[in-house]
Amino acid sequence: MKNRKISINHQLQRKRNMEYIIEDTKTASGTREIPMTDDVYQCFQRIIANSPKPKTEPMIGGRCGFLYLDKDGKPMVALHWEHYFMHICQKYNSIYKVQMPNVTLHVCRHTFCSNMAKSGMNPKTLQYLMGHSDIGVTLNTYTHLGFEDAQAELERVASGG
Repeated sequence: MKNRKISINHQLQRKRNMEYIIEDTKTASGTREIPMTDDVYQCFQRIIANSPKPKTEPMIGGRCGFLYLDKDGKPMVALHWEHYFMHICQKYNSIYKVQMPNVTLHVCRHTFCSNMAKSGMNPKTLQYLMGHSDIGVTLNTYTHLGFEDAQAELERVASGG
């Protein structure tokens, strides 16, 4: 928090036998530091301030201080969030006529990447932030653009902006 950086240098995994382990990132490009915007910094401050203190701090691979714990006091992993998102979508879809599509953590990554590309972020910066070793993955797999995006970009260039 002091340097307003998110250091991504490992990943938490839960094996089939429910054992938690800490592993290296999938690739060398996955190990990186992400600068925090003011909004992200403030969000983390709120999360830390509002997190209930566990009876026993979980320790996994010599690491502790996990931000989100499940009902059993274990660190939340991707599957927890997938179930959480699925529940939110089901609840929303049971109330509203216009249905929300299935949202996963990976969908959030794709959305972030597409939105940053649409905003004009330098592709190499975006590649770094995403942790991709190949720019093709960033531009061809994670970035989703359509007719409206092409139309807006052409209008922007034509107007000199």
